[in-house]
Amino acid sequence: MRKLMMLAFSALFLLSLNAANPKKHYTVIVSLDGFRWDYPAMYRTPNLDRMAADGVKAVMLPSYPASTFPNHYTLATGLVPDHHGIINNTFWDAKNKRQYSMGDSVTRNNPEYYLGEPIWITAQKQGIKTGNMYWVGADIAIKNNHPTYYRPWNAKPFLSFEQRIDTVLTWLQKPEEERPGLVMLYFEEPDGSGHHNGLRSSQTGAVVQRMDSLMGVLRKKIEALPFAGDVNLIVTSDHGMTDISAERVVNINDYLKPEWCEVVDGRTPTSIFSKPEYRDSIYNTLKKAAHINVWKKEEIPAELHYGSSDRIGDIVVAPELGWQFTDVARDTKGAHGYFPQSPDMQVMFRAIGPDFKTGYTAKGFVNVDIYPLLSYLLQIVPEKTDGQFERIRDILR
Repeated sequence: MRKLMMLAFSALFLLSLNAANPKKHYTVIVSLDGFRWDYPAMYRTPNLDRMAADGVKAVMLPSYPASTFPNHYTLATGLVPDHHGIINNTFWDAKNKRQYSMGDSVTRNNPEYYLGEPIWITAQKQGIKTGNMYWVGADIAIKNNHPTYYRPWNAKPFLSFEQRIDTVLTWLQKPEEERPGLVMLYFEEPDGSGHHNGLRSSQTGAVVQRMDSLMGVLRKKIEALPFAGDVNLIVTSDHGMTDISAERVVNINDYLKPEWCEVVDGRTPTSIFSKPEYRDSIYNTLKKAAHINVWKKEEIPAELHYGSSDRIGDIVVAPELGWQFTDVARDTKGAHGYFPQSPDMQVMFRAIGPDFKTGYTAKGFVNVDIYPLLSYLLQIVPEKTDGQFERIRDILR
């Protein structure tokens, strides 16, 4: 009965898509890592401003924690990190007694860590080819699948920003039967500059303006395609950025005794896997510290959607915005990973193309809604996710 109900739902969903969106269009989605929602107000971004005038602009909330790997995989799957398994850029795998890290090729490339179904797999199961340039998860054999066209992150040579644009354009210039209906394109800036130079600096401003210029190049090249009128272009990000300093640090060693803990892992938030007899000692001691939030795993606020994964410690420490909970302060001027409700963590969203409204400022939505949006644009039946299409459908014509 359940299977019949799901088939009926799928048929109705496709019928509704075809009625509302009779012609299939191509979709290109770009992520500019660490691009705050208000960078266009801080710095000159004429190309993103033109996208806003010609299409849709919005402020989008990331998922918790507001960091790179969790949120890029959320954008791909429509699941919060707590549900798709990449709960931080690094985390302790208690089941296998090892640390996952985005910088460790062994764990990063292990498909066991990546739960859910990325949009490129959903699309390809339903007959749509996909192209993917450096998006988190694209070069990993999730469900024994890869995008139709993709570039492994560790492949040599590592492509420049301009080469990435040229490569995805060659995909879009393929014969129609070989052409990807979905292209996903990743750039690691302005995140790097925001970390090293702070968000309000001439260096970061120059990088923001460079990324804006590249979006102008990408748009111009898309507009030169013979089917340019059939291409949707989305430009967004994974998380924002905030200022930090060595003066705003809560030192772990001032509160925790080594013999109390099995493992302490991750920054913003930090997961503590306690020895059972010391759990209350850890919790009660940390509750006395200023500038941090401390929860037992089962008491994490519901609005964070965080705490069911076995990759999260039994005690979680989340510093206040701009503060660090660590024994060694970061040697950087900017950081992220804080609560999505903070404006500093929220991101820019722009969208233009045949399926989007013109000159429209949308009310806020959450990045889990991107997966159902892409499913709508591609006219495919989505997997069950944490996203809500109703929350984002007002941006569509």
